[in-house]
Amino acid sequence: MSPADRQAERRTLLIRAAFALFGDGGEAAVSVRSVCRAAELNTRYFYESFADTDALLGAVYDEVALELGGIVTAVMASARDEPTRLRAGIRAVLDFSSVDPRRGKILFTEARTNPVLAARRTIAQDHVRELVLDEQRRTARESDRVATEVGAAMYAGAMAELARQWLAGSLGDDVDAVVTHAVRLLLPR
Repeated sequence: MSPADRQAERRTLLIRAAFALFGDGGEAAVSVRSVCRAAELNTRYFYESFADTDALLGAVYDEVALELGGIVTAVMASARDEPTRLRAGIRAVLDFSSVDPRRGKILFTEARTNPVLAARRTIAQDHVRELVLDEQRRTARESDRVATEVGAAMYAGAMAELARQWLAGSLGDDVDAVVTHAVRLLLPR
C-alpha cells in the first residue's frame, strides 16, 4: 500500500470513529484523543489529515451529506414524473435518517447548533435549493422567477425541518403518511 493510500485509510478510520462518537454522544464526545482511541490510531495521524476537531466534524458532515445526496439523486432519477420524484426524494431522506439516526442527528439536529455543521448545513441547503431550481427549469413548471426562487428556498428549508421533526418522533411513526402529506403540501393542486 502506498503512503498516500495508508493516509487515506487512516483518514477514513478517523471519520468513521468521529461519526460514531458524535452520533452517539454529541459534540462533547469528540476530541482528538477520543477519536484516535476509537480509530486505534496515534494522535499524530489525526493531524496529518485534520487541523482540529472542527475540520474533522466538517468532514463527517460532508461524508454523510454526500451519501444522502447520492441516494436521493438515484431514486429521483428513476422516477417517471414530478409527484413520484418528490415522493421518492422525501422518502429517501426520511429512510436514510431512520436507518441510522446518527446520520439525521449530524445532518438535521446538531447542524442547527454546532457552528461548523451549521455552515455545512447552509451549503447543503443551498445545493438542495439549486437542485430544485434545476428541476423546475427542466420541467418548465414555473415561469415567474421570483415564485420559482421562493418555492425552492421553502422546499430546502422545509425538507430539513421535516427530517428533524421525523427524527424527533413528533410526526408519528407512519413514514408513508408523512410522505403523502408532505407531497400534498408541496405540489400545486
